[in-house]
Amino acid sequence: MEQRILGKTGRNVSVVGLGTWQLGADWGNVDQAEAQAILAASVESGVTFFDTADVYGDGRSEQAIGKFLADNPGLEITVATKMGRRVDQQPENYTLANFRQWVDRSRRNLGTDTLDLVQLHCPPTPVYSSAEVYDALDTLVSEGAIRNYGVSVERTDEALEAIRHGGTASVQIILNAFRLKPLDEVLPAAKAANVGVIARVPLASGLLSGKYTKETTFAENDHRNYNRNGAAFDVGETFAGVDFELGLKAVAEFEQLIPAGATSAQAAIAWITAQDGVTTVIPGARNADQARANAAAAAVDITEEFDAGVLWIYDHYFREAIHPRW
Repeated sequence: MEQRILGKTGRNVSVVGLGTWQLGADWGNVDQAEAQAILAASVESGVTFFDTADVYGDGRSEQAIGKFLADNPGLEITVATKMGRRVDQQPENYTLANFRQWVDRSRRNLGTDTLDLVQLHCPPTPVYSSAEVYDALDTLVSEGAIRNYGVSVERTDEALEAIRHGGTASVQIILNAFRLKPLDEVLPAAKAANVGVIARVPLASGLLSGKYTKETTFAENDHRNYNRNGAAFDVGETFAGVDFELGLKAVAEFEQLIPAGATSAQAAIAWITAQDGVTTVIPGARNADQARANAAAAAVDITEEFDAGVLWIYDHYFREAIHPRW
């Protein structure tokens, strides 16, 4: 699989990585044997980048990755975790003392002395412009607790603010065929500043897999059930913030673009990797076969016609409500 340098980390990572929110059982249950099988299948398919967070299953996702790495020593895997959602979302909670506690917990969960990459996990907007926050992160680097730091954001202005800070190695942002706003400013700014871009929610919470219908239901503990209106966290994390039924109509158009031999999900993932400035995309997987299929998206060729079709769908269904051109 193609490898790209993840911004200022200097580390090579696969263009298709693995998002591991689901390993924390926040999308319905995933047992530990299945979690290990998903991680193994991903690595066997060329994946060298795992993304997790300390709140995914209250550490369960990190622990699954830690066990996998302990059982498979010598693998050149970059693990990015996230921190900051374990406390009330107030800027004053983003302190060096709290950072040390959170980082120490993640190091224990992952079984490592030094974390490869730690990302602030969609904190309150003022945090992105706080000099004290970046000083604290720099301190953790100097102390050897983390190698690099980045941010995970909900909004493009937050990404642009973080990119302006010299120590920011990466930005993680929602980017998919139904959410194109990062293309306008974030990707060019990140590329110019040598900041890696990690694209999350690539399938719009499964909409772009082409497997859902109006009759599809989700488990009570699945965010695609309880967070459709942003009741629990930012609505952009669920179906990329688009209305479910409108999204189904757009998916029908998207499926007309899919190259021969590819699935809807693979085409959606491949389209993201083809965007200039994207380093890696992190689809999740509920089983080993899905992990292999996602990784295979790296080999799907995206044509100019396909790209134009994605832009047409966005303009037709979503742009006016999300970010009009004028």
